[in-house]
Amino acid sequence: MSVNLVEHPIVQAKLSQLRSVETSSHRFRSLVKELSTLLGIEASRDLPLKDLPGLKSPITEFTGKAIAPRIGLSPILRAGIGMTDSLLDLFPEASVFYLGLFREKVSLQPVEYYQKLPPSPTVDTLYLLDPLIATGGTAIAAISILLDWGLQISQIKVLSVLGSKPGLTRVAEAYPGLEIYTCGIDETLSEDGMIVPGLGDSGDRLFNTV
Repeated sequence: MSVNLVEHPIVQAKLSQLRSVETSSHRFRSLVKELSTLLGIEASRDLPLKDLPGLKSPITEFTGKAIAPRIGLSPILRAGIGMTDSLLDLFPEASVFYLGLFREKVSLQPVEYYQKLPPSPTVDTLYLLDPLIATGGTAIAAISILLDWGLQISQIKVLSVLGSKPGLTRVAEAYPGLEIYTCGIDETLSEDGMIVPGLGDSGDRLFNTV
């Protein structure tokens, strides 16, 4: 399974704070942003660089470096908004393509309600931002949209704060070769498709609508 678990002690400590029912919405937003930054750094380790010759320091001329590929971000609404600013801090010139998907409460199937992608891909590497991968259905639907747009699976990386083992396995099996980065993996799902022990509904906790 092509799932990369970020096990850094800082990540695991912050994830525990995120899970706690005592964590306020304000603090929850901050923790999601902090964890998203750490996920973004891990997921971008292999990005190629290009040379920037002719730059000058206060001392002398030097050849600098810049990220070579065009970067895109696709936050899944609404919870993915909580991850967006941290990735824009890492990639200030990134294009942002919002994908509107929600999970129908009875069938647990994803329903698309918004997307406004250009006619053809304008980026080389895209980070799909989905804070929670529970059943995996929403992530699979989002990746399908991006593939139909014209991206290759090798151009897409999924960043998720927390996932269930069944959901992550389902996504990985649906798209072999896909890279997924997460801060935590919980073993089970409840009957209504919630991650156990999980952290609740990330959208509600982000926007104080619990």
